[in-house]
Amino acid sequence: MRMIRSGGSHELAVRRSRFVCTLARVAGEAEAVEFLVAHRRAHRDATHNCTAYVVGERGEIAKSSDDGEPAGTAGVPMLEVLLRRGLTGTAAVVTRYFGGVKLGAGGLVRAYGQAVAGALEAVGLVELRPVVWMTVGVEYALAGRFLGDLHGRGPAPAAVRYGAGVEAEVVVPVAEVAAFEAWAAEVTGGRARVRRGAAGFVEVPVP
Repeated sequence: MRMIRSGGSHELAVRRSRFVCTLARVAGEAEAVEFLVAHRRAHRDATHNCTAYVVGERGEIAKSSDDGEPAGTAGVPMLEVLLRRGLTGTAAVVTRYFGGVKLGAGGLVRAYGQAVAGALEAVGLVELRPVVWMTVGVEYALAGRFLGDLHGRGPAPAAVRYGAGVEAEVVVPVAEVAAFEAWAAEVTGGRARVRRGAAGFVEVPVP
């Protein structure tokens, strides 16, 4: 799944109508609804405030609203853009200021979809990659070599703690957890203490 890199907005002008898309990162449906309600309240002078959002670990909750535009011409195309990008944790509202020229159903579908697509391009996307936080403990006699090999293997540890021994916190892709455990055992002669911690996601920018 993907998310937007940050919130932001993008404006599109179509035959004198203004379509301003505002995006926000949201943690769940309640936060998405809160954002959209607040935006509508702040822009109550607009002709329409059409909305769409996708939330859930796998984007399983997806909803939209045409807010008075002809059915299926605003919220649905907005939502389709979010779904085609594989997004979750994302809310979008397109605020329309009518310019006096009717666009027709096809014109509205294109305008609302393009407004969201332009906003996504403006803010950028990140890919959510599943990882596990691992803790590896070694005695001081092994620490220098282990940390050196760890740096050479891939990303630097998220944290290193010194106490009775040395502990390194490492973020490991889910698919590589077993291989990492085997590697840690090999480079320390089986003397590493490896613990699996919480699972989560890291964000990787999408080119």
